[in-house]
Amino acid sequence: MFELDEADREILRALRLNARLPNTQLAEAVGLSPSACLRRVQRLEEQGIIRGYTALVASGATGQGQVVIVQITLERQTEPYFDRFEAAVRKYPEIRECFLMTGDADYLLQVEADSASDFERIHKDILSKLPGVLRIHSSFSIRNVLAGPNA
Repeated sequence: MFELDEADREILRALRLNARLPNTQLAEAVGLSPSACLRRVQRLEEQGIIRGYTALVASGATGQGQVVIVQITLERQTEPYFDRFEAAVRKYPEIRECFLMTGDADYLLQVEADSASDFERIHKDILSKLPGVLRIHSSFSIRNVLAGPNA
């Protein structure tokens, strides 16, 4: 992997805000020629720094309106426990993100549910049945500060 310079970091910042930005506008925004900007973007993709592009879907647009942040603590912090838990998490589309963490909890999950009662179902039928789970702590989000018109 290569070292990122300031131009690379500027490209990444701009693409995080708008991944559909045409190359000419991206080049102008970061102060490069279009050809130099395109080469850098391609290199960032080839090196795996840019792993892909995705659509950010507004909460509620797909019927999944409530974001819940869930902290999971496992019974044991061993490789087999981590492997079993991670394999199980991948099976459920309601679990949108899963991060192995340092600190009090072992994992931080982002779960999307239609409602509080739908989250109750997810908690009972999915989260509490994941292998090795000792403790579940859930927090309902109010709003995503970085995903709005003032982001």
